Amino acid sequence: MISIRPLEPADWPAVREIYTQGIATGEATLETSAPEWDVWDQAHVADLRYVAETGEGDIAGWIALTPVSGRCVYAGVGEVSVYIASDFRGQKIGDLLLKYLIEESEQSGYWTLQAGIFPENIPSIKLHQKNGFRVIGYRENIGKMKGVWRSVSLLERRSKVTGIN
Repeated sequence: MISIRPLEPADWPAVREIYTQGIATGEATLETSAPEWDVWDQAHVADLRYVAETGEGDIAGWIALTPVSGRCVYAGVGEVSVYIASDFRGQKIGDLLLKYLIEESEQSGYWTLQAGIFPENIPSIKLHQKNGFRVIGYRENIGKMKGVWRSVSLLERRSKVTGIN
């Protein structure tokens, strides 16, 4: 049984480990290491970050929203990050988390969610598309990873209940 609840500071060691597992795949992010809690905490919307917890109390995954800009005109636009622990991948936990975040973000006034995903990360692209995201662009050779240029597909989901419909 999986339940979703707000991510708390005490969850950081488990959340950071899951993030580190994602980094190790080479298909989740251009980041090379997970930051310290204070840095991560400042970068993410406090009310829109969640963990998926098993009945045994293990953190199986997490999801969080990052503002895309500090400018007030973009207050309803956020970038999604979703990571699943390696032992729990393929169990639809990402889908549960993403559906939950979409609903909560709309209740908080977000009208656009974005994601930047490596084109090779087909499972993540499919997960987002299943939840109403569409590919809107492509950032070619946007960053280097271990000396290799990587590109990113840009995905966007527009709310049907918040903002311009």
